[in-house]
Amino acid sequence: MHENRTFSDKVWLFLKGVGMGAANKVPGVSGGVVAFVAGFYEEFIYSLQKVNKKAFLLLINGRFKSFYQYINGQFLGVLILGMIFSYFSVSKLLDFLITQYELFVWSAFFGMIIGSIFYLAKDFGKWNRKYVLYLLSGVVVGIGISFLEPAKENSNLIFVFLCGIISVSGMTLPGLSGSFILILLGNYVLLLVDSVNALYDTIADLFLWDFSWTSNPSRIELLKILSAFSIGSVVGLVSLSHLLAYVLKRFKKATYAVIIGFIAGSLGVVWPWKEKILEVDAYGVIQRDVHGDEILLGYSRYFPDSFGWETFTAIVFIFLGFVIVMSLDWYQTYKKRNHA
Repeated sequence: MHENRTFSDKVWLFLKGVGMGAANKVPGVSGGVVAFVAGFYEEFIYSLQKVNKKAFLLLINGRFKSFYQYINGQFLGVLILGMIFSYFSVSKLLDFLITQYELFVWSAFFGMIIGSIFYLAKDFGKWNRKYVLYLLSGVVVGIGISFLEPAKENSNLIFVFLCGIISVSGMTLPGLSGSFILILLGNYVLLLVDSVNALYDTIADLFLWDFSWTSNPSRIELLKILSAFSIGSVVGLVSLSHLLAYVLKRFKKATYAVIIGFIAGSLGVVWPWKEKILEVDAYGVIQRDVHGDEILLGYSRYFPDSFGWETFTAIVFIFLGFVIVMSLDWYQTYKKRNHA
């Protein structure tokens, strides 16, 4: 673990947290991929594993400094701060860009995932039949998930808590998108749009010393939902990290092969050329949920039938996404040469 980081290291770690938070918000993209490619995945998992009984005892006994050092608090604190910042800044920008420039945003992410696969596979080492089978199993699961049909929205607090546990897989398992899983569970808009906006509005009201929201049943309900989701996410994050730390210690290469497969399988989710399949009634009217949002049933994917300006630009964005990921590898190689 890296306990003493320079200011520059902390800034970079904060930015990685921002990237991880932004990736978690986009359906089909996994924050775990950012951790993997940026080179802090194992430290992230092993730090979360330290949130255990010993850490709890240190905390309740008032040994805060020991607790902070034991859980690698400097690393987790800066990283999580970056993720939180992302949810109220970069994530909102991404929402806007996906609405206005959907094809180009998906193209960039498609290129980034291709870059991630190349980046991880080149350092894997020797592939044998066993690891290829692990890889293919990851691909099959990833593709299978991408073709599942989304469920209806469900605001039951117990179900929302379970959504938190399940969706956090996007942070701990590269290639499994937590946001896309929430779409499949029917609660993406409720948990990552409406609830987050309710929190944002509440914080803004508090700064203005406005407490009128306390008599707004809809706002209170959304804050309860966000609380249940957050608690579930923390529980899932800690429990999954313990399982992954165990697997990584004993079956590291096999785990990496499955993860590369997951990432490859997720390419179907972020395929740029797709159209939304929305729920309509017998008269062709688009159906909306209780929040006024269109009910998404899935996507219809297709290949572009002409090579015009739009298709050319999308291909350019795929290339740019690939270069962005590979530039991390080039930067790390450059740093190693300079420190040698």
